[in-house]
Amino acid sequence: MNMKTEKTITGAVDPDVLTYTVGEDPILDLELAKWDCMGTAAHVTMLSEMRLPRPVVTRAEAARVRKELGRIAALSAEGGFTIREDDQDVHMAVERMLTEKLGDLGKKIHTGRSRNDQVAVDVRLHMKDAILRTEAETLELAEELRRFGAKAGKIPLVGRTHLQPAMPSTVEMWATGHAEMIADQLENLEAAYRLADLNPLGSAAGYGVPLPLDRNRTTRLLGFSRTLHNCFGASMARGECEASLLSALAQLMCVLSRLAEDMIIFSMPEFAYFRLPREYCTGSSIMPQKYNPDVLELVRGKTAQVIGWQTAALTLLHAMPGGYNRDLQDAKLLYMKGLDTVRTTLRILAKLVAGMKADADRCRSAFSPEVFATDVALRMVAGGTPWRDAYHEVRDHLERLGTEDCDVAVAAKSHEGTTGGIDHALYRARFAAAKKSVKARLNALEAKCKALLK
Repeated sequence: MNMKTEKTITGAVDPDVLTYTVGEDPILDLELAKWDCMGTAAHVTMLSEMRLPRPVVTRAEAARVRKELGRIAALSAEGGFTIREDDQDVHMAVERMLTEKLGDLGKKIHTGRSRNDQVAVDVRLHMKDAILRTEAETLELAEELRRFGAKAGKIPLVGRTHLQPAMPSTVEMWATGHAEMIADQLENLEAAYRLADLNPLGSAAGYGVPLPLDRNRTTRLLGFSRTLHNCFGASMARGECEASLLSALAQLMCVLSRLAEDMIIFSMPEFAYFRLPREYCTGSSIMPQKYNPDVLELVRGKTAQVIGWQTAALTLLHAMPGGYNRDLQDAKLLYMKGLDTVRTTLRILAKLVAGMKADADRCRSAFSPEVFATDVALRMVAGGTPWRDAYHEVRDHLERLGTEDCDVAVAAKSHEGTTGGIDHALYRARFAAAKKSVKARLNALEAKCKALLK
């Protein structure tokens, strides 16, 4: 058998083994290039400040490294950064480029560091940025739904349970209800953000190194909220981070899928409460009249994909022994796919909602006498009849129910959160505060990056 090998920075390996272990890293890691440069800049800065008889790198050398890292990050932003298969990943590609430019100085930057803590830092920085951008897009969709509801105002809409007519509602209540439910998913994204906002750098391969590393220094330089204290725990936490984010993304997609399903049903000709913008619908190769809600149907399908990636991430972890294991590499693909799918879905749904129209006449014409049954029973209660007696009186004589004014019915309910009590000022203030927080943290992260790579 031919024992041909290929040379890499970390040694010679069989070419099939190299391809198998490298996987999709040369493509996926392009997303991490900026963050790898940032993490390396913080690490080399800390190395230059260590108190040793002879410095690993001097402060002047660290400045040279940071400048070159800034050039590599700029190259990456322009699409000119590539990762060769013999690099294996972004970390070795950056080290190779530094060594080509700086000689022996480039060979020193990995001192006291493993690719284990290096990729963990890259992923966490990438996650922080991506989570905040996902939150901003989530808020944009929520705001579009609020605007749709405000524009529709008090157009009556048959409220449904089990898909059957239930009680009087409004288009405004439907839209802002979905908006609030979507905005509430920021809580899950924030939980994933807090987990990502912890610094594993300096844990090396999970057991630390015999050097006086100042791990809190890199925490401050990189803008993390705190250092992951235990080196062994820091190494194991990598996959948990990805799984946590995928859990938040899967829950968000489930909420978006329910919105999509409502939009499909309510735009059917049999309902026709809403009209979807034609430019976001697709046609048929045989039926000229068709305008299909394919995009909304795909939201359901992509929700299943994200749930699958979440399950894959958790399954990846559930029987893994302590310490670093190479199969953690596969979690990177899962969370990146999840982020891309969710962010694209949010942007497309926002466009659909912005172009959607409510048909007031169709909404009103859908009301039948039984929709007012609960209102009739409650009027009897207001006149002194015990609730259960009123309930049975109406239930036993549904044929006596007559047509009522649906506009009057929705105006009659005025307590908080009902048809006459939707507070748009509350939503606007809540969404604005969340957007302000997202923007401030994105700006802070970018400022940290610029400070390190100048």
